[in-house]
Amino acid sequence: MTFVVTEQCIRCKFTDCVEVCPVDCFHEGPNFLVIDPEGCIDCALCVPECPVEAIYDAADLPPELEEYIELNEKLAKDWPVIETKIDALPDAEDWADLPNKREHLTESL
Repeated sequence: MTFVVTEQCIRCKFTDCVEVCPVDCFHEGPNFLVIDPEGCIDCALCVPECPVEAIYDAADLPPELEEYIELNEKLAKDWPVIETKIDALPDAEDWADLPNKREHLTESL
């Protein structure tokens, strides 16, 4: 299995996780990050770094978030790799604890 970024990252895009990834498997979209399942080595270093707890082991994903497995795989093919930490989105703190953010995901670059 692999690790998966889920909806808590939407409109936040904290990149603490990117900084610790030894294989640069994170990809950056306009308001969300994804993990390339082809590159992820299942090290789990990213999980404790996420301040909004958006990263899960795919095997432990709650049923309501299972769509993010396919979404990470799909978007990783289109979005560029991000290798260094950048500032979170300007209103990230306002969005950090909000539920049901899927509709706010911007998939197009």
